[in-house]
Amino acid sequence: IEKQYDKACEFCKKHKTRIYYVIYGILITAYLAAVIAACSLNFQRALPLFIITILAIFFTCWDFLVAKYKDRIAAFFSLGERYLEKQWVWLKWVLCTALIITIICWLIFDTAKQGSHHLISFAGLVMYVLLMFIFSKYPTRVAWRPVFSGIAMQFILGLLILRTKVGFDVFNWLGIQVQTFLEYSDAGAKFVFGEKYTDHFFAFKVLPIVIFFSTVMSMLYHVGFMQWLIGKVGWVMQIFMGTTPVESLVAAGNIFVGQTESPLLVRPYLPYITKSELHAVMTAGFSTIAGSVLGAYISFGVSASHLLSASVMSAPASLATSKLFWPETENPTVTSRNDLQMAKGESKNLLEAASQGASTSIMLVANIAVNLISFLALLSFLDSALSWVGSLFDYPQLNFENICAYVFMPFSFMMGVDWEDTLIVSGLLGYKTFFNEFVAYERLSELIHNREKGGSMYINGVKQYMTVRSEVIATYALCGFANFGSLGLVIGGLTSLAPSRKKEIAGGAFRAMIAGTVACFMTACVAGMLTVPDLQVLCHNLLGNVFNSTDFPANSTQLVNCCQQLFT
Repeated sequence: IEKQYDKACEFCKKHKTRIYYVIYGILITAYLAAVIAACSLNFQRALPLFIITILAIFFTCWDFLVAKYKDRIAAFFSLGERYLEKQWVWLKWVLCTALIITIICWLIFDTAKQGSHHLISFAGLVMYVLLMFIFSKYPTRVAWRPVFSGIAMQFILGLLILRTKVGFDVFNWLGIQVQTFLEYSDAGAKFVFGEKYTDHFFAFKVLPIVIFFSTVMSMLYHVGFMQWLIGKVGWVMQIFMGTTPVESLVAAGNIFVGQTESPLLVRPYLPYITKSELHAVMTAGFSTIAGSVLGAYISFGVSASHLLSASVMSAPASLATSKLFWPETENPTVTSRNDLQMAKGESKNLLEAASQGASTSIMLVANIAVNLISFLALLSFLDSALSWVGSLFDYPQLNFENICAYVFMPFSFMMGVDWEDTLIVSGLLGYKTFFNEFVAYERLSELIHNREKGGSMYINGVKQYMTVRSEVIATYALCGFANFGSLGLVIGGLTSLAPSRKKEIAGGAFRAMIAGTVACFMTACVAGMLTVPDLQVLCHNLLGNVFNSTDFPANSTQLVNCCQQLFT
């Protein structure tokens, strides 16, 4: 028996590759048979599975062909690249002229159709680019390709998501799926904290979502899916924007993971990257949010589809603002994707990866909880102290939000926020910058819930909620880690990964935070240019005004929509 067992082992070792191929072939055949059976029974029900399968087949074939015929593909495209280099002297002026004409035509037609609000957002976008250029580290060394291509990527993504039915439906569907998926964390929360766990909403409902999402991300990282996805997004940005592989990969990683986790993808290269690349790595962390806290904001009641699109749109914006604020003046060490190897997960199996993800989230959850407790307590004390100071001058309404409202008012107005909502949005920006985005989104969720409940817009002269347009712009503007609390986190995290760069990290972190803030503002400007809410006027206000006047309303479509909503 032992001899036969040894022979079998030798046979398996000798033909290990073929055996794996046979097993994979059987599993793939079984899966495809199941997909075909599901589609034949009810294609509408099986449509998501069918789309996922088609995408998986496409990218598998793509990766196989690229790996096998890489040299031939490079040789084929090198001819076109050489031709463009020769003709680039006059071609760039043709492209610039065509771009300017396109922008002018689009602004004219869009303003005629949607109104002048979108022009303010466009002016805001131009203003932020000019400000970044004026205060740039090396204004004369700015390479404009990453800047304009980054803004173009933002605009194209925004156009697909906010203006096309297909793009809007896809992100809306993704938002619903994410919400549904995150609700599975309720099972664990209910078991640990009991049936009445929602009585303590934030501690027992929101924080378990962070733990659940962290566990799932760790599992996806172990199987290699996250590295693959981040690599693909980073490759697109590198090709389109002309940025280096390191900064492109980190910017792509920040869409899905946090500002201290994404540099781990390129950890071996951090001691050797240029100052501009280091600044880009930090800016990418400040201008986006982690997937784990994204789930928490969705649970507050903030639009899932807008949060998802904001995370994606801010990635190219971070590279654009970074390369404008700190242009490249050195020669990067890593210039080819082939030279770059992404770090892999340390866990040995899927269960260990899940356990590590849950354990890692302990510090994140504790950090969120203690920061909120301390910041909200500090805010309450600050408001009380400012109110006392204000009462000395017969202005007891003075508080932190009022001060921030006037400081950030020009910035929020230039994003395209309605004038009557600028003070509210400015206050939210102050909370986000000086405390953190958790406090800001919690306040925004209150405003959203107040609007959904209806009621009086003003109580004792204080506005209770904003228009849908202002809410959307605020959602995009707040979607980033750019605050003073994160400043210390980034310096500490990156210094531990690259101790030799401690001085450069500490010296460039504040500039990176400003660049990250501006990247979020630019994303909000693009959203302001493109967002078209279905109904800007609240029905009870519109109908109240109609029935109190003798004139027929100018916009009868809104009246019909309101009547239909009431009837439903």
